[in-house]
Amino acid sequence: MGKFEIKEAFYLNEEPFKIISGAIHYFRVVPEYWRDRLEKLRLMGCNTVETYVAWNMHEPNEGEFHFEAGLDLRKFIQTAQEVGLYVILRPAPYICAEWEFGGLPYWLLHDPNLKLRFDYQPFMEKIHRYFDQLFAQVIDLQVTNNGPIILMQVENEYGGYANDKNYMRKMAQMMIDQGVNVPLVTSDGPWGDMLENGSIPELALPTINCGSKVKEHFKRLRTFHGEKRPLMVMEFWIGWFDAWGDEAHHTTSVAEATNELSDILDEGSVNIYMFHGGTNFGFTSGANYYEKLMPDVTSYDYDALLTEWGDTTPKYEAFKEVIRRHTAIPEFPLTTVIQKKYYGKQTVRQRVSLFETLDAISQKVRSNYPLSMEALNQGRGYIYYRSQIGPARPIDDFRLISAMDRAHIYINNQLKTIQYDLEIGQKESFVLDMAENELGILIENMGRVNYSVKMNHQHKGIKDGVLINGAFQSEWEMYALPMDNLEHINFTKGYHVGQPSFSRFVIDIEETGDTFIDLAGWGKGFVTVNGFNIGRFWEKGPQKRLYIPAPILKIGSNEIIVFESDGQVTDTVTLTDIPDLG
Repeated sequence: MGKFEIKEAFYLNEEPFKIISGAIHYFRVVPEYWRDRLEKLRLMGCNTVETYVAWNMHEPNEGEFHFEAGLDLRKFIQTAQEVGLYVILRPAPYICAEWEFGGLPYWLLHDPNLKLRFDYQPFMEKIHRYFDQLFAQVIDLQVTNNGPIILMQVENEYGGYANDKNYMRKMAQMMIDQGVNVPLVTSDGPWGDMLENGSIPELALPTINCGSKVKEHFKRLRTFHGEKRPLMVMEFWIGWFDAWGDEAHHTTSVAEATNELSDILDEGSVNIYMFHGGTNFGFTSGANYYEKLMPDVTSYDYDALLTEWGDTTPKYEAFKEVIRRHTAIPEFPLTTVIQKKYYGKQTVRQRVSLFETLDAISQKVRSNYPLSMEALNQGRGYIYYRSQIGPARPIDDFRLISAMDRAHIYINNQLKTIQYDLEIGQKESFVLDMAENELGILIENMGRVNYSVKMNHQHKGIKDGVLINGAFQSEWEMYALPMDNLEHINFTKGYHVGQPSFSRFVIDIEETGDTFIDLAGWGKGFVTVNGFNIGRFWEKGPQKRLYIPAPILKIGSNEIIVFESDGQVTDTVTLTDIPDLG
């Protein structure tokens, strides 16, 4: 039986232990590559890996739990131990992580009185049910049972959200009741009231999150501790994430990050965020919202020590030299063979307009008023609203009321306008010129906000209604489009220029390798490869190419489907061995 303790320092089995950890999110990496990424972490000299746990992946619909395949958290932790790493587990329920809704399940929004991240009984009951399932997977993997888990975190950056200490204490007790017997920690920014708001020092060791001025922040943490306790940066930010519309991919100074790492290890322990960022596959990327909506791109490269596709970087080598001053660096061969492949330009085989195949991929719902995604039990993707709006006449006041995030407005299947974020709700005027006219509205959920006060208002689609000449329109048909059943697309139907569409490519390959799909000339949408959604693209960048890991491909015939929403398509895509994050 092992033992991990917090005294004036960290102790593992009675010996002082400096945590040198790196963050890898298992849900952002295909499971076939978990061992490769973990081996590279160990080969840099790290002794620990940290991971969040994404509640909304494990319980995508209320009461429906998944811990298989790419969500096999237990296997990830066991693989880490096999590689020689200990584990810091951050089960949340909230993780931020630039992840859809900060890891919270969308279905929490079914409760109109919901109080996220507060001691609100219905919220606590749902967490308790989730913890029953989650901890059954990992509780015997604690170091006290000779497993690799040495620390677990309570909540995440709570001091930047609220100061409900009852909530935090109940969360910690809930974990203890589940059998957690390794030490608990909290993590917060060292600024303002964050440490005071988010810490429960009697139950969990406070740690800090920052990316610079570590010596200054360690002084603050030492004062806050009020006694001799170990110093730790739980998130040492060595890069940053990208949002659609950023001018370029974010990068940071290798020299400055290396100097900060040296300062941390001279005084305490560290978890490097991120060691390997990975990918926001599918519709999993989150968003920030302060003055405007800033949805995150598909890549979570983060300018980390490993690239999104797993290559080591100059920053990796520089960090390795700092770590070498504190511990021995192991040497062993990598066990996963990974190569990049150029498959060249591919030509579209089939194309169909979304409106032609709606009934094949979605079941029509009728309502007297438009329903939000959540009301239709839909978490992610798109939703299409349709209503008959009468004879020819001028429309002087058209508005979407309480709608998010990006809306395409059609009259008789012809695009009238696209409204994005702050444009939604603005008054539009146009003229109807047919004897009978049909209104269509395609709305995309671009990722629920993952941080701060806007999290409380994340209903997607249309929540209140649509004004036609100042009055709410009734009698709607709605199609939920989570885009998880594209095998049902009817490509024998028609394609109409300018409409949202699905384009099908078939690629025959003799050898699989990592590759990158270039969508130059395309507008906005997402891509699936053999049924796996590799993520969103958008011409505004900065990301220009999407990563396709080799395990998604197969020898022989491979199907790629590109959904494009803006009516901007070409007849080709290119699969190249060179990434482009912008």
